[in-house]
Amino acid sequence: MTNAIVFITDDQGYGDLSCMGATDFRTPNLDRLADGGARFTNYYSNSPVCSPARAALLSGRYPAKAGVRSILAGHRTAAGMPNTVDTIPSVFSKADYFTAMSGKWHLGLAPGCRPHEHGFDKWFGHMAGCIDFFSHIFYWGAAGGQPITHDLWQDGEEIWRNGEYMTEMITDRAIDYIREARAADRPFVIYVAYNAPHYPMHAPQKYMDRFADLPWDRQVMAAMLSAVDDGVGAIMDECERQGVRDDTLTVFMSDNGPSREQRNWLDGNLDPYYGGTTGGLKGHKFSLYEGGIRVPGIINWPAKIPAHQVIDEPVAAIDILPTLGAAMGVSTEGLELDGQSLLPMVTGGPALPERSIYFEQGGQVAVRRGRWKLVLKGRLVEADEPNAEVWLSDLSIDRAETTNLADSEPAICAELTAAAQAWYADIETRWERDYCPDKQGTVSA
Repeated sequence: MTNAIVFITDDQGYGDLSCMGATDFRTPNLDRLADGGARFTNYYSNSPVCSPARAALLSGRYPAKAGVRSILAGHRTAAGMPNTVDTIPSVFSKADYFTAMSGKWHLGLAPGCRPHEHGFDKWFGHMAGCIDFFSHIFYWGAAGGQPITHDLWQDGEEIWRNGEYMTEMITDRAIDYIREARAADRPFVIYVAYNAPHYPMHAPQKYMDRFADLPWDRQVMAAMLSAVDDGVGAIMDECERQGVRDDTLTVFMSDNGPSREQRNWLDGNLDPYYGGTTGGLKGHKFSLYEGGIRVPGIINWPAKIPAHQVIDEPVAAIDILPTLGAAMGVSTEGLELDGQSLLPMVTGGPALPERSIYFEQGGQVAVRRGRWKLVLKGRLVEADEPNAEVWLSDLSIDRAETTNLADSEPAICAELTAAAQAWYADIETRWERDYCPDKQGTVSA
């Protein structure tokens, strides 16, 4: 039977892999994964911030339809994605797959929202949005009165591993899960959710030394991603040792674009952080311009997906659940899904039919359809006012969204505006009907 490993990184920019254009550091294991399968140049997270992006990936739904619309708070009573939402682990657990998570959850800590209540047989990691990489303490929000808490767990029980680097622990536990599944002779689905390169910007000296010639902000970014790259390589090597590499479908993506938040600095610097790169795209984390939502995306499956593919068709995280179902013979019939299977396209079949992919965050709304991208009330910086009420781009010739075509292309602008507004109105109706915004533990609207 086919296995699956889904990797996701945290605040990794579109340009921060060497196979995506980075020239000042290398990511050889991820480059190898990309070269051995399909690398997407128009791969989208379904949100420019952490929690909704993860909800979309795991559920195959637009984030609000999965009950998560904003960054979730880290206090231990914060609600999040309810266990009534079908997810990759719940679907595959019912099909007798061994399901496990290693890494960052950030989809709720209240009863009914935790990983084991979504179908994970085993899980290890942290449940808030960020932790110190060595003490595993959640500090965010302390200045605003939220409690400082320790946040490291295994199968619902708090554990203490002081001084151990979180990225390496995530890798080691994922390898343990592969071995456990193989010992039980069960196919597996493992979700490896690295919290790097999210702040605080931490890396052991051995990784920093690899990039001693880079300025600190770029050095620590390269070091953190190099640790991730080593981890991906170690996990894939374990699949090889276990004799399941060819039959393991692997997905890699980032949850959103790079953060420029001042808290990324560790020296009191109040400038925006410059360590991550969007590869020339406009915007960053929190923004619905391309830099906030277009991310690295790779699918690899030696048994079925031809190597050396570079695919330009727009795809999104919501497509991963239906893709895994189709590839692994697990029915998704009856599930509410907004994505579609990528399997025909990546196995040599036709391109996907043109479709619209929608986004919303904090009052911003966007739609990608073919070469066109429309952003309503788009913001470049989260605390600022929108830089334009309507921004229309032709991404086939202007992927950096430098030229606003709203006035010169009135017909397509009107068509996409109507579509985006109708979709957003439906999202609002669904949110008020099915979820409880006043009780959800969000950080921001």
